[in-house]
Order: sequence, then structure tokens, then C-alpha cells
Amino acid sequence: MKHLITVAILVVLGTLGVHAGLGTLGLLPEQASLQAIAVDKLLDVHLWLISFLFSLIVMTLAYSLAVFRRRKGETGEGAHMEGNTTLEIFWTMIPLLAVVFLAFIGAASLGEIRRIDPSALQVNVLAGQWYWQYQYPEYGIVSTELYLPVDRQVNLQMTSNDVIHSFWVPEFRVKQDLVPGQTTELRVTPNMVGEFRVLCAELCGTSHAYMESAVFVVTEEDFAAWVESQQSTAEVDPLLLGQQLVQRYGCTACHSIDGSQRTGPTWAGVFESVIPLADGTTIIADREYLIQSIINPNLHIVEGYNPNVMPSFASVLDQTQVEAIASYLETLK
Repeated sequence: MKHLITVAILVVLGTLGVHAGLGTLGLLPEQASLQAIAVDKLLDVHLWLISFLFSLIVMTLAYSLAVFRRRKGETGEGAHMEGNTTLEIFWTMIPLLAVVFLAFIGAASLGEIRRIDPSALQVNVLAGQWYWQYQYPEYGIVSTELYLPVDRQVNLQMTSNDVIHSFWVPEFRVKQDLVPGQTTELRVTPNMVGEFRVLCAELCGTSHAYMESAVFVVTEEDFAAWVESQQSTAEVDPLLLGQQLVQRYGCTACHSIDGSQRTGPTWAGVFESVIPLADGTTIIADREYLIQSIINPNLHIVEGYNPNVMPSFASVLDQTQVEAIASYLETLK
């Protein structure tokens, strides 16, 4: 019995030590949403379980090696032991009950994370290679930066314009895939004012690592002021707007402006040039061609390039924005 008591004490001390050690590693960023609280509580339960199981195995093994080792001069065989039915039932039922318990608290945490607030702010999220776009239907605003009021649930209705992406703000903990042709939902309630980053957590192409955008969690007053400023923004110069849109949506990741070779055709000197097409014909790159290449990129496939590589931006950009990009392309020599 004294061996069991000693091992039990060692396991308890080891569990406390391992858990404390894991807590000093800074495994998680700060909590910035109500959902993060539920997720971190569930994770902490797992950390306690990991600490206990690690200590149970290591401490028992270390104690056995130290106390029950073959002593100098001992040459006999160790005691022969048969199976122990009670012990086998014990180590079968305990893990089973642990799994049921984890399933229960996991379901409870998921219910807390997905709790619906009828007054939630709806934001439509559109992802593409390699950009994020946020639409606020209640206010008629489209932005590439996500502004959220603190302590108010936001209902993110999300889809992708090309391949699978994944919306993830580490401080919010929760994340959700965006699937082409489908609308997925993610609800989050920011509870900390600050600036964070949206990351793509699904490998989505060559510029996946750089697919991020700013998230600003602000007070209700600052959010109202931002909405007002967005709704009253004066019309900017079309050339400047076109250049900003090209940078905003990462167009130059595939199209160079200096004639260098990239995934897509270069934009250098494209306007009014003769473009050889994959079907053996040619076309003049007039303004209509530039516009069609943005909203219907598979209409004219340039020779040497594959179809279905560039997604359509018809659902991403409005007519003014498409015209602005075309105007900018006309200036590239």
C-alpha cells in the first residue's frame, strides 16, 4: 500500500508541475471574444488530462525503475503475476467515462460558441485569391477591413470566390471554412477593443501566407462614426481608385506591371495591344476587353495560359470599381 500512496503523491505533484509548466509557455494569444473563453476552458480541461496521464505513466515508470530494480547479488526470478480482472475493468471503464465526459463538455462548449443573438450584426464575407472583402448589408458598405463593435455578436455569412479559404482570428479562437458555391456561418462576440488580423487557415495557393487583413474592434460610438465616414466618402479619382483596388485584391501576385513573367499575362503595355488567344485568333485589348477580362476572365484565354485559373470578379467589384481598374490598366506602358 505504501508504494501506491507514494506513487499517487508523485503523480499529483507531477500533474501540478506539468500543468504549471504548460501554462508558462504562452500557447495561446489573448482572449478577445466571448467564444474564446469557452474554447480556452475546454482546452484547459484537456491540458489537465494530458498532465495527469503524462505524470501517471512517467512517475509510475520512474518509481518502478528506482524501487523495484534488481539489487546487487539478486539472481532469482521476479514474482509471477496473473491477470487482474478488477484492474482490467477499472482501466476500461475510466477511459470510457472520460471520453463521455469530454464529449459532454465539448457539446456544451459548442452550444455556447454557436449561441444565436437575434440582434447580431450581419457581415457578408467574401474570400478570394488572395483577399478578404466585407459587406455590411444593413449599411450598404463594402470594405477590405473588418470593423466590429465591441460586446455585440456578429453573424459572418461567408463564401469563397474561387477555392476553399478559412477565416481565422487567433484571438477569437473560432474559425470557419469558406467554400465556393456555399454559404457558411460563423458567430463571434468581440469583447476587447483593439486591432487584430484575419488569417487564412486553409492552404489556398502561392500567396496563402500573405492573405490577411485588419480587424478593428471598436466601441459602439466609434463604429457608428466609421459607418458614417464610409457612407459619406467622396468619390476618388478613378485612376487612384483603380490602383488602390489592384493593390487591395493582390492582383499583382499574378499579373506584373513591368513585363516580367508570372502566373497570368503581364499588364505592361497591354492596352490597345494585339493579344494572341489560345484558339489561334487575336484580339485588340481595348477598354471592353479589359473590362471583360475582369468580370469574365474565361471569355478570352491568352495564348500560353490555362482557363479557369483567374476567378470572376463580377460579384466582388461593382461597375465603378471595374471601370476604375480598366482606367488604371490603360496607363501602364
